[in-house]
Amino acid sequence: MNEDLFSDITDTLFEDKAILSEEYQPNEIVEREDEIDAFRSALKDVLFGRNPSNVFIYGKTGVGKTAVTEYIMTALEAEVKRRDDAEKLHVHFRNCNDDTVYRTVRALINSIRGDGYEPFPETGHSTAHALETLYEEMDSNGGTYLFVLDEIDHLSDPNTLLYELPRARANDHLTSSRVGVIGISNNYAFRSSLSQKVKDTLMEKEIAFSPYDADELRSILTTRAEKALIEDAWDESAIKLAAANAAKDTGSARQAIDLLREGGDVAEENGATKITDEHIELAVDRVQRGRVENKLRDQTMHGQLILEALAKLEVSGSTPAKSKEVQRTYVHVAESRRQDPLTTLKSIQNHLADLTMLGFLERTEHNEGRAGGAHYQYELALDPTIVLETRDTIEAESA
Repeated sequence: MNEDLFSDITDTLFEDKAILSEEYQPNEIVEREDEIDAFRSALKDVLFGRNPSNVFIYGKTGVGKTAVTEYIMTALEAEVKRRDDAEKLHVHFRNCNDDTVYRTVRALINSIRGDGYEPFPETGHSTAHALETLYEEMDSNGGTYLFVLDEIDHLSDPNTLLYELPRARANDHLTSSRVGVIGISNNYAFRSSLSQKVKDTLMEKEIAFSPYDADELRSILTTRAEKALIEDAWDESAIKLAAANAAKDTGSARQAIDLLREGGDVAEENGATKITDEHIELAVDRVQRGRVENKLRDQTMHGQLILEALAKLEVSGSTPAKSKEVQRTYVHVAESRRQDPLTTLKSIQNHLADLTMLGFLERTEHNEGRAGGAHYQYELALDPTIVLETRDTIEAESA
């Protein structure tokens, strides 16, 4: 009978599995003491009713940028309430991925207004009007505003927003409120893409988050395991192995935590009473496949086709490959997928640069002197078999 389908599942290795989820916000941040100190120093003016500094956070995915930012904001909000000199603090978060400036400003307006109030229209107004409305909403409440803009490098026109907001008070758009921008980006080169006038206006504090090493990841995993798993539910060597795998790959705490959670699932599926090295080894393949699939699905169609082309070159032993070689294979792949290929080498090179920055590719520079000059060669930083299987899956779903 189907009502008995789950009746034999009575034991679990997890005390609180949510602690191993991406959404979990720890009460204590470990292995980021230096970054927390730098962040704390950058925002100290808020405690004295002064204009806040603009802060930009850089680092790869999964190295604690957003977690530390949320941790700092929570602590700052609590401290402001205890300070007589501090003005009321308003913190608003926005993920800017694929956003226009208008959509970002609209989201900030609606966040300030809150539920129960008329939302700002999705269309029908200019960005300038949206900014005016934002300033009106801020001044009507007064206090200090910190706008946390995650993935700010994905904003359609960051120059506009990053020029307007920091100058709002100096330009008399704000009189009873203050504003600071906290930008979070995976792209270390983001600042260099901004206009000179924006760079001069921002005068931001920069905090770089380096990838975690194996010892740091081991510390993070141990802290999570003690809260997420029941007592004696893991071997120390399994924690060490999960940390080492993540450190060797991306240096991402998120990846290490995913491995521990998946290792727990594997252990339960096998009726084990604790997570061992063997369970982590099986989890590595599962997590790698899942992460590659998720990352691939997030890319544009042409980004995916270029990765598929590189995977084919890798399987045939033809990497590292020059951009022209990648282009030739990409054209064949695009045509086989019934897509119109990009026509210029420059567009291919732009995609290759973006995919390298995102960690999909490894790029090496070669100089052949007078015979060929300097050029880049590319190869996959992922398992080509997984890339090809994932691409086939995506194509089958869209058929």
